[in-house]
Amino acid sequence: GEQFANPDGLNIDDRGVLWIQTDVSASVLNDGAFKQFGNNQMLAADPATGEIRRFLTGPVGCEITGVIMTPDMKTMWVNIQHPGEMLDVLQRRGINKSPQNPNAASNWPDHYPNGRPRSATVLISKEDGGVIGT
Repeated sequence: GEQFANPDGLNIDDRGVLWIQTDVSASVLNDGAFKQFGNNQMLAADPATGEIRRFLTGPVGCEITGVIMTPDMKTMWVNIQHPGEMLDVLQRRGINKSPQNPNAASNWPDHYPNGRPRSATVLISKEDGGVIGT
């Protein structure tokens, strides 16, 4: 879970946890040397211990960007930008996006059979109401 590439967004919370957001280009995402990293993701790094853990993985073709927490660190918002961007690796397999097939790579976030991928801001909280990342 601690492998990642192309860090793009960073945020340090009040505990000192470093939140790392990745943006691997659609031209190499899930392909070649970048295949091992999977979709773009957000990780949490504890500078005191050096431990890094994957917190979330985004949908196909997206960039994880922008993160903010409430002062009590019990609610977090994360942006998912341009999900469903066509990956070169999919195009080489004959999967192509078009006006007739807008969801060739993804239909996130609603997953309707004919749904189009859309950027969104995701709200995250723990079921027990606790601090995010604990």
